[in-house]
Amino acid sequence: MMPGMRGVNPRQMKQAMKRLGITTEELKDVEEVIIRTKSKEYVLTDAAVTLMDMQGQKTFQVMGEAVIRDRQEGPAQPAEPPIPEEDIELVMGQTGCDRERAIKALKDSGGRPAEAILSIMSS
Repeated sequence: MMPGMRGVNPRQMKQAMKRLGITTEELKDVEEVIIRTKSKEYVLTDAAVTLMDMQGQKTFQVMGEAVIRDRQEGPAQPAEPPIPEEDIELVMGQTGCDRERAIKALKDSGGRPAEAILSIMSS
């Protein structure tokens, strides 16, 4: 309850909020809420989440028990995109190198076959 609001009729409160352009909505079937900081992760399961929209500005209120854990790995790193098979075969065909060397050269060149071929040829 907000300070100074004791004894206020909930219906009157809803009408006042509506006049001010404030709407609230309880989000249903929320399974999990995760708040990540650089060093910690706050995980709330079965949380009650309310969305309040005040003239286009959205605010989320989250209630529940949080499990707090340290983040050792830091932010998730994006997965390395797979190297197309035709690029590997092109590098192998142009340089006569083995598959492993072609893959390494492609990874080192950021997936650019021409640069991978040149790096193998110049070494």
